[in-house]
Amino acid sequence: MHATLPLLEMTDFPAIRRTRLDTLQVNLGYLCNQQCVHCHVNAGPKRKEIMQRDTIDHVIDFLKGSHVETLDLTGGAPELNPHFRDLVMTARKMGKHVIDRCNITILEVTGQEGLGEFLADQQVEIIASLPCYLEENVNAQRGKGVFAASIRGLQALNALGYGHENSGLVLDLVYNPQGPVLPPPQQSLQQNYKKHLGENYDVIFNELFTLANMPINRFGSMLVSKGQFNEYVALLRASHNTANLKSVMCRNLISVDWQGYVYDCDFNQMLKLPLQYATRPRTHIKDLIDVDVEGLPISVKDHCYGCTAGQGSSCGGAL
Repeated sequence: MHATLPLLEMTDFPAIRRTRLDTLQVNLGYLCNQQCVHCHVNAGPKRKEIMQRDTIDHVIDFLKGSHVETLDLTGGAPELNPHFRDLVMTARKMGKHVIDRCNITILEVTGQEGLGEFLADQQVEIIASLPCYLEENVNAQRGKGVFAASIRGLQALNALGYGHENSGLVLDLVYNPQGPVLPPPQQSLQQNYKKHLGENYDVIFNELFTLANMPINRFGSMLVSKGQFNEYVALLRASHNTANLKSVMCRNLISVDWQGYVYDCDFNQMLKLPLQYATRPRTHIKDLIDVDVEGLPISVKDHCYGCTAGQGSSCGGAL
């Protein structure tokens, strides 16, 4: 796989600093039951990296000592971590809002029986990746049969109350473009998703988040192989919207990798660009217990234009 960080090093992206921390995003491991061409994590069924129990305990200790309101769990498929359900229950007992970034097909994986019921019982918000509402496009990105399995999973979640108004069970979907282009306007695409999925599959959901593909890891390497890397980065730079700087996710979120090391965001984690704290070459989550990170500088490279291009792009969709 082509290394992309050297191609992103030289940047004039504006300097930004952290505001008040309200979200802890934790990557529970790179193991996944899918292997998608746009995946910036390079996750897949053969990955071995999984967060161990002692590191999860450090995450819990951090939550106890902080004012963080939201625990955002990601992967790979976070549910494949054997400690996933215990971490969710512990965080919910603390009163934390929990998000599960779910690929939906995980609901049908052996060993995940009762997952939907568990998430509903714990009132976990589900942010489900469905990169298109058309079967042929999803299968092209994620593999044969993935779309059908995703629809079955969404229908099962709807049956549990997810996506229904006033149920308290939030089900949001995530869209990624097929190639090196920016996402279309989020609101109009959301209308198309709701119409197509509702009329054809009787599926409902709350909101659609549009995310730009990042020129890193698997997707970035593909761009290099096709000779499209520089053109795509140029598109991101040319589409920069200064107004998005105040809302980028890295300002109020920190990202923790499967070993417990801390980064400004999930993308910096994949590029191994650590959080800048004191003079440490990298910082572990156990070293940030009772530490106020507000005001710390954020590590930026050219990929950061992916978050400020056009409507903007973050873990919560358009900015």
